[in-house]
Amino acid sequence: MNYRVPLARPAPDIDSMMDVAMGRKPIASRPPLVEYIVDEVHVRAVAKMLGRPLRDDGTTTLDDHIQWWYRLGFDYVRIERNVGFAMPGECGQDPTTRNHTRSWYTMAGGAIADRQGFEQYPWPNDSDRPLTDIAYVNDHLPEGMGLIASHAAGVYEHLSGIMGYENLCIQLHEDPDLVQAVADRVGGLMACYYRRLVQLDRLAAVWAGDDMGFKTATLIAPDQLRRYVLPWHKRFARIAHDAGKPYFLHTCGHTLEITDDLIDDVGIDGKHSFEDAVIPIAEFQQRYAGRLAVLGGVDVDMLTRGDEPTLRKYVRGIIEQCSPRGRFAIGSGNSFPSYVPIENYLIMLDEALK
Repeated sequence: MNYRVPLARPAPDIDSMMDVAMGRKPIASRPPLVEYIVDEVHVRAVAKMLGRPLRDDGTTTLDDHIQWWYRLGFDYVRIERNVGFAMPGECGQDPTTRNHTRSWYTMAGGAIADRQGFEQYPWPNDSDRPLTDIAYVNDHLPEGMGLIASHAAGVYEHLSGIMGYENLCIQLHEDPDLVQAVADRVGGLMACYYRRLVQLDRLAAVWAGDDMGFKTATLIAPDQLRRYVLPWHKRFARIAHDAGKPYFLHTCGHTLEITDDLIDDVGIDGKHSFEDAVIPIAEFQQRYAGRLAVLGGVDVDMLTRGDEPTLRKYVRGIIEQCSPRGRFAIGSGNSFPSYVPIENYLIMLDEALK
């Protein structure tokens, strides 16, 4: 099959993309492309398509990462890094890909279960992790591209990762002041990170991620998110806005109960992560028309299992519904994980680039 991608002569235009996302101009011939996270296996696959040699250990470079976004038709490169929070987790073989592993946080035991754990936790220093990789991407972008970046994972994800989800739920009732202390320590370090990030000269937007929901509800009560988590996102958004940059948010799951908070109080400029089983992107866009950008929308289950005719029709349907309303960019509803066939992803891009 012949795809339009990888493109031979990309023509990125980050200013136009940001104008569309912020509602300063209508969508012209096609919507911009967006993506949040790309699995390393797909960066390797495109590097091979482009004839780029891999490292001796089979891994890719930051230049390969840049070329992935550039040659697939995006107007930006997105990259995220962490200041170094230690979170208990496990790791195992990825059953979908050879020589690839997946990691996840433990649910039960966390690094901080009580006050003593808080005092003994190895809190990172803001300067422990310089923005070296992000700065490299910033300095090596092709003409017309912008940088979109963030801290890896958000306040809620770190709160539940550091404390352990089960322990967090217990401490929300038994010791809410401890939860507040952990959230504030995490948020304060992340705020320092964002104040450094917005100084990069080619940064086009801050696009943070914080998965606060699952299929039918938020992971902790909405009022608890409003108390411990959303005030920090409001601070991050203010840091971005004070630097003249939009603040986009990726958050998975059913978060409709806090969407008005995210728009009106936190001040997000765009929402990402849409799952048809929760709310299709077109329905969400209609409900919150004009109040923020809607980003992505191609359900990952469809992207994984759809055959070509079905997937093309599905992608066209999203574009036909969402483009006329504006403030829209097309891409996966969540990310590009290893189990999504790269052929299906290229079909999505091919349809979007028509």
